Amino acid sequence: MGVEAWIFDLDNTLYPAHVDLFSQIDERISTYVSRLLGIAKEDARNKQKELYRDYGTTLRGLMEEHDIDADEFLNYVHDIDYSPVIPNPDLGRAIAALPGRKFIFTNGDRPHAERTAASLGVTEHFEDIFDIVAAGLLPKPNKETYDLFLKKTGVSAARSAMFEDLSRNLAVPHRLGMRTVLVVPQGTREVFREAWEMEGDDAPHVDFVTDHLTGFLQAILGAIAPTPGKRG
Repeated sequence: MGVEAWIFDLDNTLYPAHVDLFSQIDERISTYVSRLLGIAKEDARNKQKELYRDYGTTLRGLMEEHDIDADEFLNYVHDIDYSPVIPNPDLGRAIAALPGRKFIFTNGDRPHAERTAASLGVTEHFEDIFDIVAAGLLPKPNKETYDLFLKKTGVSAARSAMFEDLSRNLAVPHRLGMRTVLVVPQGTREVFREAWEMEGDDAPHVDFVTDHLTGFLQAILGAIAPTPGKRG
């Protein structure tokens, strides 16, 4: 109750992790790092994960340590096959029915978010996309990134809800006063990614945990629906 802005991460949140779309991006990031640094693919993957852990995104780490061109990186790693993402009419209807404003807030870029949202069939339900470029290439979980999102959109943190697949990206939103929802891999509570990525699903900054985003949104709609015959 009282939420007027609904903010959704993109990858592994709006679409379920088992779709495995992000694995394509992950693979292309490893290839990029391998070519950039002239190292074996396995070593490149280890370096990639180190940068991701330390800087929030591999892109930010490569910018800080190797002064790469961000546009070149983003264009390369998002040159993927989007066919695994299929339309989700139930999700679209649930998002459309949420009262208030809706945003995609992603560490990816706008073209990637637009293609993914189009594949899901949910584009028209979002007011805007706040991407890594809009964030000045500073990714979540940096507080400055959330502050910039709030400033640019005029959203009130206290009247917002944020949906994320990484617990660490919900710590700042919770401190700012948002309701926080952690979306874990669909149909399971097991960890399929790096263990540190999924730490904190029982942390104080996580208000809710769900393994089925559409069902969770439908439950929200049922909970906030006006009681028949009751006048408020």
